[in-house]
Amino acid sequence: MTDLATAQGPLLSNDLRDAIRVHTAWQEENRRTHPAVIEALHADGHFAMRVPARHGGSELSYRDVLERVAALSRADGATGWVVAVSAITSWMVSTLPDEVQDEVFADGPVQTCGTLSPGGQVTEDGDDYLLNGRWQFISGAPSSAWQTVIAVVETPQGLLPVLGVVPIGDLRLVDDWNTSGLRGSGSFTTIAQDVRVPRRNFVPLPAMLAEQYASASNATTPVFTTPLVPTAAALSAGVAVGLAEAGLSAFLDRLPGRKITYTAYDNQAEAPVTHLALGEASMLVDESRYQAQRLADMLDGSESWDVGRRVLARACLGRACDLAHRSADVVNANSGGSSIYADVPVQRIARDLHAMRMHALIHPATNRELHGRVLAGLAPHTQYL
Repeated sequence: MTDLATAQGPLLSNDLRDAIRVHTAWQEENRRTHPAVIEALHADGHFAMRVPARHGGSELSYRDVLERVAALSRADGATGWVVAVSAITSWMVSTLPDEVQDEVFADGPVQTCGTLSPGGQVTEDGDDYLLNGRWQFISGAPSSAWQTVIAVVETPQGLLPVLGVVPIGDLRLVDDWNTSGLRGSGSFTTIAQDVRVPRRNFVPLPAMLAEQYASASNATTPVFTTPLVPTAAALSAGVAVGLAEAGLSAFLDRLPGRKITYTAYDNQAEAPVTHLALGEASMLVDESRYQAQRLADMLDGSESWDVGRRVLARACLGRACDLAHRSADVVNANSGGSSIYADVPVQRIARDLHAMRMHALIHPATNRELHGRVLAGLAPHTQYL
């Protein structure tokens, strides 16, 4: 399989588009990405977007990643989400010591997964750590090769959070992903029990959050010098945009020939309520895309990341998802009783966006409060900036 994505190449190959279309229902029912879709994602280079060029990666701009993730999410939100998570965690690996990257990407780009939430502990054991812990919501875990983990280690100064990477085969996967949205993302729980990991695989999380990265080879590569949390925000925003665009498109696809039951409207397209819904949904989609593009452009162009810009990055992500969700709600509410059937995409799109906006790093109200708090001259109430 090839893994070279370029900005000039097609956003989705015909093979990938067909694989997603054929297996969307399977992924929804089985709660993970189908192997044929994973293979097509590799072939289209979607797992290479945040892998160093020396390991076969493409190092696309944030705008280009946005467009590719949005295109994927227009086809299927869960698939787009899995690719976004892999881009985030591959980027995290690419800030670790070069020898760690060399091991993870020894055979070229691979799918990775992980989380920013602490869930484990490491204890010193010679030159290694022993890792124990439990991490939830690990999207793409069933098909990934490596997982990034955050754990704590005891030091003379107290507990220190550390970020590292471990082969997924060393972890136990718990098939507990039975949810209302993003069902096809395979976001299993993973468990480590006395897993031996080289100490070099871990770096202090506070250093990561301060852009004190451990990679020498990537130290001057722009896409690998951006701050962690804004990077994660920008790489995931395209999912919301693509889902919102898919919702509007799905509504328009079903519009011709539909009537509004128990009314005199034999053609839904002639009803003012439809015009109002379409006008509102379309503007919300455009506004969601603007916030996502604004965020991507900040990562592509900013060399200064003060507290205000870091907070703004989270606010843009929350706003993009909020606007996308509101758009999906509008078209979903105007899609008629038949839209509750599982094979009608509008309801799945609305559920996927609801699940996405519940993510702690994305939650619109939380990010809006954080933004307003800093604008009011108060200190942030989180280190995740």
